[in-house]
Amino acid sequence: MIYFEDLEVGARTEFGSYEVTREEVLEFARKYDPQPFHLSDEEAAKTHFGRIAASGWHSCAMTMAVIARYVVGHEQAGLGSPGIDELRWLKPVYPGDTIHVSGTIVDKTPSRSRPEIGSFRTETVVTNQDGVPVMRFTSIVLIRRRPA
Repeated sequence: MIYFEDLEVGARTEFGSYEVTREEVLEFARKYDPQPFHLSDEEAAKTHFGRIAASGWHSCAMTMAVIARYVVGHEQAGLGSPGIDELRWLKPVYPGDTIHVSGTIVDKTPSRSRPEIGSFRTETVVTNQDGVPVMRFTSIVLIRRRPA
């Protein structure tokens, strides 16, 4: 089990990858972000995207799927997240892309009010198959401290 005390500032984790399919992009867009450039080749061609692109929120969901699978496979004493900071969609994510997710711990802080937990912040970078950054954000994670 990985606890707060095991985390090192500067440590980098490769969480894994996700293959983006056209069917999933369309399904997500129909359900959650039905803007024409996410749904129609013709409409997308009229925009700076040039072709159908995944919703930024879909990119977030795919990234979370990668991170969650990693965390479940590497037992951590995690307690969820109060949020993220500085979310930026840097480049479009297209059907056929493979996104790769990595994170670097930028700081960690023991809780002042709850001595049994701490938090840490991770700069998360999502790149496409060409190594081009497509999304970046800083996640905040709550985690248990090692029991005495």
